[in-house]
Amino acid sequence: MDQEEQKSKSQVKRELHALEKMGERLVKLPAGQIRDMDLPDELKEALLFAQTITTRKAGKRQRKYIGALMRNVEMESVQRVLAQIDGDHDVETLYFQELERLRDDLVADNQAVLEDLLNRFPKTDRQRLMQLIRGARKEQDLDKPPKSYRLLFAYLRELTENRKV
Repeated sequence: MDQEEQKSKSQVKRELHALEKMGERLVKLPAGQIRDMDLPDELKEALLFAQTITTRKAGKRQRKYIGALMRNVEMESVQRVLAQIDGDHDVETLYFQELERLRDDLVADNQAVLEDLLNRFPKTDRQRLMQLIRGARKEQDLDKPPKSYRLLFAYLRELTENRKV
C-alpha cells in the first residue's frame, strides 16, 4: 500500500491545514522576499496576488488555493526560509531589548554604563547624549510625553549601527 493511502482522513486534513498556515506566513512576507524564494512561479504569483485581496471570502479562497499549490513544493526549503526569517527577527528583538536596557540605565544615572558607552563609542557626541539623558529624566519626573526618551533610543541605535558597518 502507498503511504498516502495509509493516512487517515484526519491526518490529511491536518497536513493541508498546516500547508495553509505556512502559506499564510508566506503571504505576510514582503513581495521582494517572495520573488527571491525558490518557489514555482505559479505559487509566487498566488502569494503576491493574495497580498492584494481585501475581502474576507476571496482571501480564504486564495489561501485554500495556495495550500493546494504548496502540496507540490519541497517543504524543507520553505521551512528553512521561514526559520531563517524567525531567527533574524529574534536577533533583532534581542538587539532592541539591549538598547532599551542601555537607555534605561543611562536615564537611571548609571555612571558605569555611561563611561562604558563612551569608551566603546569614542566618536559619541557627549553633549548631545547628556542633553538627551537630562531631557528624558525631566520628562519622567514631570510625567510628560517621552520625546527625549525616544530620541535617546534613536541616538543609541544610530551609534551602534554605525559601529556595525
